[in-house]
Amino acid sequence: MSEIKILHLGVEEYSTVFEKMKKLQERRIEDEITDTLIFVIHPEVVTLGPKAVRDGVEIEDYQIFETDRGGGATWHGPGQLVVYPIIKWEGEFQSVRAVISLLEDWAISAFEVCGIESYKDKAMQGVWVDGHKICSIGLSFFKWVSRHGMSINVNTPGSRLERVSGCGMQEGTHTCLHKLGYCFDKEGDKIDVKRIEDAFLETCEKILGRVPSYCTSEDMRT
Repeated sequence: MSEIKILHLGVEEYSTVFEKMKKLQERRIEDEITDTLIFVIHPEVVTLGPKAVRDGVEIEDYQIFETDRGGGATWHGPGQLVVYPIIKWEGEFQSVRAVISLLEDWAISAFEVCGIESYKDKAMQGVWVDGHKICSIGLSFFKWVSRHGMSINVNTPGSRLERVSGCGMQEGTHTCLHKLGYCFDKEGDKIDVKRIEDAFLETCEKILGRVPSYCTSEDMRT
């Protein structure tokens, strides 16, 4: 089973990570690095995919960044875990739908570890809990190496997330686990960004078929 490097960036601006992802994608295409997972929290920003830009989506009172992933408007900010898989996909996974479905399965498996029941919606990609969208997915591919990824809403502040009409859905469709009452896992430990990240790492080998290992300083060179 192949390994996948884990790169923790802490809190970092979206624009900075956007450039870092592009460079890592280029290096992965050239096999200079192995598959890599970026875990990060962004300061508050709303990113607009090409569809949102074409549709003239207007978002007021938020910093905006036009990006090149699939999907529409997506809120990022405190209390949200963002996972970017820089992965070279092969075989049956050289299919956008297949990769998205696998990432959805991964989120569902991670939530299950925490005692949270979640599910897919055939009409809209992502992962849902109690009728609300908790995990959004938007990707970009070049030579079947992925960039961008998933955002998981854990304990986002106020109603900032809920006020964004993301992916063509009305305000309030997106929310976070804490606002649905999921504040503790099945062992009684607090559910926060770190707990959800641990659950993703715990289920990585089972779902992605790759063994997590932590980056060295050389791995982080971009």
